[in-house]
Amino acid sequence: MDAQLKALSDPNRRTLLLRLGDRDGQTLKELCSGLAMARQSVAKHLEILESAGLVTVQWDGRQKLHHLDTRPITDLIDDLTARWGPKSGPLGETVAGTDGEAYVYVIYIRTTPERLWHAITHPQTSLGYLGHAIESDWLKGSPYVWVERGIRFERPEQVILESDPYRRLAFTYPMSRTPVHDDPGAEEEPTRVSFEIEPGERHTRLTLVHDGLRPGSITRTLAAREWPLKLSDLKSGLEQLTAP
Repeated sequence: MDAQLKALSDPNRRTLLLRLGDRDGQTLKELCSGLAMARQSVAKHLEILESAGLVTVQWDGRQKLHHLDTRPITDLIDDLTARWGPKSGPLGETVAGTDGEAYVYVIYIRTTPERLWHAITHPQTSLGYLGHAIESDWLKGSPYVWVERGIRFERPEQVILESDPYRRLAFTYPMSRTPVHDDPGAEEEPTRVSFEIEPGERHTRLTLVHDGLRPGSITRTLAAREWPLKLSDLKSGLEQLTAP
């Protein structure tokens, strides 16, 4: 378990896993394309992922192909669930959702709903606070582009589902296109992310719900790990603006 947790703790390695989930069987050269990392660094990250069992290699002639293996992640989830139950972190919990499971995280931020909305929806601000940017006109039914670590994710299923300024925002989250553990020939369906903003006297309550997560999926693991980090950085950034 320690090897998997160590491997998943690095954002660059998580990026490589997402890229393999999007297109399996890539060479080192292909994985390096578009990344702000040296080839030697990418190779080192792949060695760590391979040692953790998250990546397997296959030789095709002179080409070394890298493949994503989600089984260690499934085992890790089962182990953590057996030890600590469904809790996923401070204020975070995995609950029954409308389709699969939902990861719910609540955080209170000393800011206004307007500033919070701007931090989530304005690409440059979001990139600084959350580590990713969403480029869209924010109209219901509109497409969007997800930008993170210099990579632009743009697929037909990326759609804004709800957009009520300063109150609620929801969109599909298609970055879970990794093979399903019990059916390697299938792919996971896009999941859904929603932000609920509720004003208070001194703090604004932000509730994140990542719904449609499947047991054993890499997205389920990353949701419980990534969202608390992202929202913690968001809280810190916004509260620095209001500090006396």
